[in-house]
Amino acid sequence: MKAIICNEYGPINGLVYGDMEEPKCGPNEVILDAEAIGVNFPDGLLVQGLYQAKPPTPFVPGMELVGTISAMGEKVEGFKIGDRVAALALMGAFAEKVKVPASNLMLVPPNADGGEVTALLCGYGTSHHGLKQRGQLKAGETLVVTGAAGLTGLAAVQIGKAMGAKVIAVASTPEKQKVCLDNGADIALGYDNLKDELKKATDGNGADVVFDVVGGEAFDACSRAMAWGGRLLVVGFASGTIPQFAVNLALVKGYAVAGVFWGSFTAREPKVFASNMQELMGWYVSGKIKPVVEAVYPLEKAAEALNFIHDRKAVGKVILKP
Repeated sequence: MKAIICNEYGPINGLVYGDMEEPKCGPNEVILDAEAIGVNFPDGLLVQGLYQAKPPTPFVPGMELVGTISAMGEKVEGFKIGDRVAALALMGAFAEKVKVPASNLMLVPPNADGGEVTALLCGYGTSHHGLKQRGQLKAGETLVVTGAAGLTGLAAVQIGKAMGAKVIAVASTPEKQKVCLDNGADIALGYDNLKDELKKATDGNGADVVFDVVGGEAFDACSRAMAWGGRLLVVGFASGTIPQFAVNLALVKGYAVAGVFWGSFTAREPKVFASNMQELMGWYVSGKIKPVVEAVYPLEKAAEALNFIHDRKAVGKVILKP
């Protein structure tokens, strides 16, 4: 089968499109024929050796897909050959055939778009877990989302609205800000004078919850524009700069700083993760949320797709098609 192979850690362009032996499933696993494969920012970090996990090389990156079950282990229950499912792979999804634990599967409605459904896993899953479990966002509160025009950011905007919050989106250009407004944001801001603009947009009260995927100066500005009792969520560092946090700010304003690490969450709390995914799928089917699929690349162009995301050009979801 064809797959995208990381032979050694290094630049994204070092990925190889080549042949690999087809996977064999164990008693609690299935093999999926990939239909749509999600591309995520952490995939690019992983192949560069910049992610928290560092698997031995060679390996196949990729953590999510929609596909059809073509083989299954003898202990798998609740699924059958031919079922169309969404799957969390954690690794190995950039391939024509992917081995996945049966516990990580979710049936996909027949008419659902495969590319949109991939977004519900890592992208929307991260935002949902962050806002629900880590941020404990409540209806009527004010949510600020940085990097709001990317996949995870747009997901946070849509999920924030679904949860009843007032949403302030922060994005770098007028075009990206318009995308945020089109996806439900109440207010869209740029990064210039962000601390002052946030205070103005919240009538001086500050943000109840901040969902920050950017880090750097954006994090610094948000840390100074929090409401009393707020929750500042550390999701990522798309700016490339990990900020130094002045802890006295949390003391004076009585707010909490919480990390959002979706990968560890899915492994440590699988039942909560499964419940989250059911809620997200319900919102998707009912039209409360709708992932934006911006670009579709053939599997062999995986490096190009990853560079598109890491150059911060992406607005919404990027997928691969075998």
